[in-house]
Amino acid sequence: MRAIKDSVHDYIEVEGVAADLLDTEAFQRLRHVKQLSTVRLVYPSANHTRFEHSLGVYHLARRACRHLDIDGSRAEAVEAAALLHDVGHGPYGHQTEGVIERRLGRHHDDVHDIIATGEVGRVLESHGLDTDAVADRIDGQGRLGQLVSGELDVDRMDYLVRDAHHSGVPYGTIDQGRLLRALRYVDGDLVLAEGNVQSAESLLVARALMNATVYRHHVSRIAGTMLERACERLLDETSLHAEDFARMTDDELLAALRDCEATADAAARLGTRDLYKRACWLELDETPDHVVDATHAELRDLERDVAAAADCDPALVHLDVPGRPSMPESSTRVVVDGDVRRLHEESPLVQGLQAAQDVQWRAGVYAPEPRLDAVADAATSTLGLDA
Repeated sequence: MRAIKDSVHDYIEVEGVAADLLDTEAFQRLRHVKQLSTVRLVYPSANHTRFEHSLGVYHLARRACRHLDIDGSRAEAVEAAALLHDVGHGPYGHQTEGVIERRLGRHHDDVHDIIATGEVGRVLESHGLDTDAVADRIDGQGRLGQLVSGELDVDRMDYLVRDAHHSGVPYGTIDQGRLLRALRYVDGDLVLAEGNVQSAESLLVARALMNATVYRHHVSRIAGTMLERACERLLDETSLHAEDFARMTDDELLAALRDCEATADAAARLGTRDLYKRACWLELDETPDHVVDATHAELRDLERDVAAAADCDPALVHLDVPGRPSMPESSTRVVVDGDVRRLHEESPLVQGLQAAQDVQWRAGVYAPEPRLDAVADAATSTLGLDA
């Protein structure tokens, strides 16, 4: 057994299959992928990695399995899935997720190929574990998969607290112990036991506050959009294969961007925090539906249209439109008066948080500072913002 000192959970005891997975190349790579990617350009201390987050998720999964009397190989499969749940992330985590999905047609939770072959697969099989079953747990499939990826998963319980801790903000506080002790299975669904509506609400409040202040900070969004566009140009302009791109670390990606003529300027800007600025910052009710609901290809076409109207290089105009507001956690199941109910049906607070999401939603048009006025005028006319 290994005991690893952690900034959030104190000591994490690692044994069995998890101990053998620690030293695999796929898991060690996560030491070099930051958990909050471009958020660290806003919060300088947010330099923690997906390696330590994955250890925390494993730790909480072990506690959950003990509480729910899940043992033997079933527990080992859940613990392995918790430890490996982020091995499918590319460099800079979620910031390159869209690029990888479009190029390879897979989400970061789809890790069947990654863990079925090579070192990780051999470790799992040496412990009598089926690699497909572990990958299914990571993808949230089945009764036990809900613990790793679901409305009440241990992933969320770790990252909210960890991200708040390293960012230095007071918004991600949740009672992990109570949430874990309240977990129950009812008819195959993971629910919170009677008397825990407030516990579930606290999870959503923490997520909503972290979204507004950390995850969706406008500076991080600008940097993330610049990074995504640069990655697309890198793959278009070089012989780098998308599979190799997806297995890079953060530093390897930044080095590749620096070495490519088409992306060198973006790499330099990201490296020195010399970012584009907001030409437009739009609320939901002032953004036309055809912009809000545009596909990736349609957004790129709109960027080119704005650039043409502003008489500038299309690479200098970035249109950043998040999806329509959603809150999947609001459907968390809780036991109320003996019946399993959805949280949003029982909580006026959750209904208020859902409304707040609409108010906080923003779309952005970004450009270098010398081009801001021209791009703002072009975006207003081209996107129909003055209609």
